[in-house]
Amino acid sequence: MDNRIIIFDTTLRDGEQSPGASLSVSEKIEIARQLEKLNVDVIEAGFPVSSPEQFDAVQRISGEVGVTVAALARAKEIDIKAAYDAIKDGAKKRIHTFSSTSDYHILGKFGDERYGKTLEEKRKTVLQMSYDMVQYAKSLCDDVEFSAEDAGRTDMNYLAEVIEAAIEAGATTVNIPDTTGYTMPAEFGAKIAQLRERVSNIDKAIISVHCHNDLGLAVANSIAGIENGARQVECTVNGIGERAGNASLEEIVMALKVRKDIFNFETVINTTEIMNTSKLVSGFCGIIVQPNKAIVGENAFAHESGIHQDGMLKNRETYEIMTPDSVGVQKTKIVLGRHSGRHGLKARLEELGYNLDNEELNKAYEAFTKLADKKKEVYDDDLRILMGDNIYKDESLFDLDYMHINSGSNSIPTATVRIKSKDHMFEDSATGDGPVDALFNAIDRALSKKPKVESYRVRSVTSGRQALGEVVVRLRKDNKTFSGKGVSTDIIEASAKAYLQALNLKEIYIERNNNDATKAI
Repeated sequence: MDNRIIIFDTTLRDGEQSPGASLSVSEKIEIARQLEKLNVDVIEAGFPVSSPEQFDAVQRISGEVGVTVAALARAKEIDIKAAYDAIKDGAKKRIHTFSSTSDYHILGKFGDERYGKTLEEKRKTVLQMSYDMVQYAKSLCDDVEFSAEDAGRTDMNYLAEVIEAAIEAGATTVNIPDTTGYTMPAEFGAKIAQLRERVSNIDKAIISVHCHNDLGLAVANSIAGIENGARQVECTVNGIGERAGNASLEEIVMALKVRKDIFNFETVINTTEIMNTSKLVSGFCGIIVQPNKAIVGENAFAHESGIHQDGMLKNRETYEIMTPDSVGVQKTKIVLGRHSGRHGLKARLEELGYNLDNEELNKAYEAFTKLADKKKEVYDDDLRILMGDNIYKDESLFDLDYMHINSGSNSIPTATVRIKSKDHMFEDSATGDGPVDALFNAIDRALSKKPKVESYRVRSVTSGRQALGEVVVRLRKDNKTFSGKGVSTDIIEASAKAYLQALNLKEIYIERNNNDATKAI
């Protein structure tokens, strides 16, 4: 059996479903370019039928990169046609379709009697639907992947039947997802081994695994799948994804690389791009990587205790099983300043994984010079945060033009703001319990809005007294959340940026939904 492991990255699809993660089309394209530099085998770019923005992102990514681009589709003709239309002009393309196979999902999603009165009848309906839709996808695209949703909790006999039918219909990859993160490593590994034994045509397809991290076992389950015959792993950068996230790309890749003494498997991942990719995704998504996160956390290569430091000084292998440079952690940091030119900035940004056209470079350089005037010295982390702020934001209804805050221990905090839109200027003042509350109240009064703030988070993202502060604000409307991120050396200004960005996303969402409803009428 081939020991090459295919890395299927779903950061832009499953990863973007993380609560609060929101990426513009241009940000997705930038991440896709970096994933290509990381040398992933497949990029799952999105779910085209779900929205015009998803379709546009998948279509543009398919035309931008040379690696295989997969588009997700339910086992429905309308989904599969949309997926194909989005990727049809790409160099390498894959349709990824799925059906629910566990009894939990079948009874929950196909409860209507038109799918059958009994569970057995509903199972037969799902089986036939899966076969028909894989066959339809195959008529459009040679590379078809089929996923049995919630395979981790699916009856083994039925799962084998569905997988066999999908391969017979033309699936070249069959994916076994632990959708709810329910299984244990030994249990999941055994499930893959049993499929290899029971499915008569299994040699005609690649077995894939897609594990969620609800019990913290996504990486362990993925490796158990590999050990038992899976040759594709579906994962995300930084392990982001719905609920507790997905299997972490960097952890799987480095586990296979570091433990070659027990794993005779290899990937083609360029591991020296791991850190750049992690920082890029974290910056754009606004999802902070925990300091003790394996491989890419801030403390992953830090040694504080005296015993550890002494051991490291004598021999790095005492406490380090891999070198920082093997995953792209720079030993020296490049410093830029106010006298650095556009070419110097562009060159450094390209090394960090950002590819800018002239218009984007001009915007980035303007932001860089403003930061350099405040900080004097600008480091790599400053640049990453700068790029993850609003350089790539496609749309903006409201922008902060001016603010003035008055606050003190013996005075009532007051804020005045001026906000510009395309054709109007809004200005108002308000008081609050503190400067940030006063600021948000002033913005609400100026725009005649009163959104529900679900969370407000602030942190220092670079070091020193002139450190950049990052604020993440999450607003909620009904069952949907909208996250905004602002960065500045002034934490109050960062708060205003974050609040307005979240408000922009909320208003754009409402506007599009109203337009879609009008078209439907």
